Amino acid sequence: MTGSRTVPPIAEGVVPWPEQDARSYAERGWWRGVALGAELMAAADAHPDAIALVDGDVRLSYRSLAARADGLAARLVDDLGLERDDRIVVQLPNCWQFVVLTLACLRAGIVPVMALPAHRQHEIGYLAAHSEAAALAVPATLRGFDHAAMAEALREGSGTLDRILVVGDQVRPGQVDLTTLCAESADARASRERWDADQPSSRSVAVFLLSGGTTGLPKLIARTHDDYAYNARASAELCGMGPDSVYLVSLPASHNFPLACPGILGTLLTGGRVVMLPSPEPERAFATIAGEGVTVTAAVPAVAQRWLAHAAEVGAQDLGTLQLLQVGGARLADEVARTVRPVLGCTLQQVFGMAEGLLNYTRLDDPEDVICSTQGRPMSEGDEVRVVDELDQDVADGEPGALLTRGPYTPRGYYRAPEQNARAFTADGWYRSGDIVRRRPDGNLVVEGRDKDMINRGGEKISAEEVENLAYQLPQVASVAAVAMPDAVLGERVCLFAVLKPDATLALDDLRQSMAAAGVATYKWPEHLEIVAELPTTKVGKIDKKALREDIAHRLTAREDALS
Repeated sequence: MTGSRTVPPIAEGVVPWPEQDARSYAERGWWRGVALGAELMAAADAHPDAIALVDGDVRLSYRSLAARADGLAARLVDDLGLERDDRIVVQLPNCWQFVVLTLACLRAGIVPVMALPAHRQHEIGYLAAHSEAAALAVPATLRGFDHAAMAEALREGSGTLDRILVVGDQVRPGQVDLTTLCAESADARASRERWDADQPSSRSVAVFLLSGGTTGLPKLIARTHDDYAYNARASAELCGMGPDSVYLVSLPASHNFPLACPGILGTLLTGGRVVMLPSPEPERAFATIAGEGVTVTAAVPAVAQRWLAHAAEVGAQDLGTLQLLQVGGARLADEVARTVRPVLGCTLQQVFGMAEGLLNYTRLDDPEDVICSTQGRPMSEGDEVRVVDELDQDVADGEPGALLTRGPYTPRGYYRAPEQNARAFTADGWYRSGDIVRRRPDGNLVVEGRDKDMINRGGEKISAEEVENLAYQLPQVASVAAVAMPDAVLGERVCLFAVLKPDATLALDDLRQSMAAAGVATYKWPEHLEIVAELPTTKVGKIDKKALREDIAHRLTAREDALS
């Protein structure tokens, strides 16, 4: 296929690690010089008869998963004409075909671009164009949306998109049934030998992840076989993963958290079992945990709170096997964190990280105070972390500042994005995460918010996360979000959006009196309260602070207009 298209080599858009650093990472054993697909095959060899992957009634052993991945890799190349370094946008729900396709790409050196099921034509079209993708994998339909029709429309307007792979009962003419392609190879040994002998370079791009944030279209993060294998492998070791681990995937599988922290890849690398679930809806998630003996899973704070509420209502007897609940994607309020062990009966692990690299974890044996009131510390000895002021000068421990990082699994730039790279990375390779943190003397980080999530009230910097933690102490509150609202005098004031528990009421005076009783400085008190039915979220489940800031600005303008 590539021969008929004028697509530049993928390496031209990738910012490489400095060679000296790359050598150091290899010497320390963090980078093994082996393709990620080969590492996964070695794990399959060690556990051939164990169940590797469960999706409803589908149960695949490691032997079958490996044979399907190698078989699909051959069909992608031989039947569909894809070539090494070709890109495929993967927009699949949590299903077994997602895992087989990901492994097949890793084996053949085809690079998946990990889109989200919630994306639509605007985002998928951008991702396909920016990555110059040759193929797109979608569900036929999902939650009433016709993804196959969207894919066809995108192909018609694309200069590179040639192949549409579809998961579903109805596959349109001209599109390809991915489920059929995922059959085991007719000659598993020959397929295995083929890809073992023709591995992609460990320094080449293994997968494109999407940048987080709520503004603009996502940037592409090029993760190599070396660095992403380390990401998953080291995460699995830190989390105590092994052959007896059963990992539930209920967040979107294409997101870095459930994919490799340790996620799907970390579980498979250690011989554990991966269980796919379409959504984290509490009733079905609890039943799946009970039925499959799930030992570990990941959630964002909003999901964790729904599970806590469900367990408080019906009990946590279904969670008897659950040992570890990872929570990340946004800061979990301290007050909520303290309820996880008593209500759900498992250990909480706070995970603060980014698809761009750096991962911070609370450790399994940390004191409860560390687990509940910090977001952990860097995973690797190779992680470099700085906390700096507005002039990029390091601040003292305990002082809030912007987080900068480098390390063996933090790439040095986005793909084909020189302007963004100039803003997001320093000249000597430090990544500006956009997070405001405090580093405690013990090395654990406390997330104060995003750099755009700090409220500047007349020069006084207020952490939205701190205001939210204080609000969660009120029994009426189900979920909250503090944002800056515009003010002609002070620039910004504190606005709190709140979702209340059933039949509860809350007034601004109640909130302020609670903060007064807690001895909170008056400038941090919310000056406006909006009671809402729900908080808007981004496509990856985070509270959409940008939408809330726009909402309060619009409400204020409308009220001013009504009074004029």
